[in-house]
Amino acid sequence: MVLKGSQGAGELAGQGSGGVTAYLSHHSGSESAMAFVTEEQIQQFCEDGFLVLEEFFTTEECDAMREQIDKIIAKMDVPPHCRTEFSTDEEEQLQAQGSADYFLTSGDKIRFFFEKGVFDEKGDFLVPKEKSINKIGHALHAYDPIFKQITHSSKVQELGRKLGLEKPVVVQSMYIFKQPGIGGEVRPHQDATFLYTEPLAKVLGLWIALENATQENSCLWFIPGSHTSGLILIHGEVVHKSELNSSEWSRHVYTFHLMEAKDTTWSKENWLQPTPELPFPPLYN
Repeated sequence: MVLKGSQGAGELAGQGSGGVTAYLSHHSGSESAMAFVTEEQIQQFCEDGFLVLEEFFTTEECDAMREQIDKIIAKMDVPPHCRTEFSTDEEEQLQAQGSADYFLTSGDKIRFFFEKGVFDEKGDFLVPKEKSINKIGHALHAYDPIFKQITHSSKVQELGRKLGLEKPVVVQSMYIFKQPGIGGEVRPHQDATFLYTEPLAKVLGLWIALENATQENSCLWFIPGSHTSGLILIHGEVVHKSELNSSEWSRHVYTFHLMEAKDTTWSKENWLQPTPELPFPPLYN
């Protein structure tokens, strides 16, 4: 295993078979968050398809997101017929959510999606509700003040400009829990196949670790170069995955996707579509 070391907010836990790289993240940040990315880092991102930016968000910002999500869960009221189990498996998607309006119309709302096996036959919770959620999405960036502030923060805007984004818009956001013991596997995939654009891969993911992410609690894995409180930038075409979380620890993250809207067409075949109530909001003020 070849270690690619880094300090503070994260470390790349080297390459296993097939050149797969694990990203172990640490959520602690500092007030000395990087002011900008270097040209060398941008080049590395172009080559690998992902980039780790250490201590991009402060500990206080990460804590604020976790505290806010606790408040959202405390007010959660999802009718039994809307209690949708989330899956990235294509066949399970069709069975569990593919035809569910609750999922398909969630692009301009804040909705709750659950792990498999957390409901009984009547749709009642078998586990505490705060331990049942797979993710909350897909418009935290638009309707929640804390997540809106993080998403549109000056340092995210500065990062977008440094990456050459001229007209970026925010297409979706999610809070992912990776619950201990049951946090579901996310199979190898490319974001550009779920969020399709013409030309291809005008989508950029930003993945913010709010808790330490290790191989035990299902960190991210990448195939470097697989595209044509630490923050991870994820190119739309880079292959990545995360395993089932079989540990005793959760792995909370906040993640959102940007699209370069200049000279780009958002596919009408995507499940996620802008609406009159919520057109894709611009990142820049």
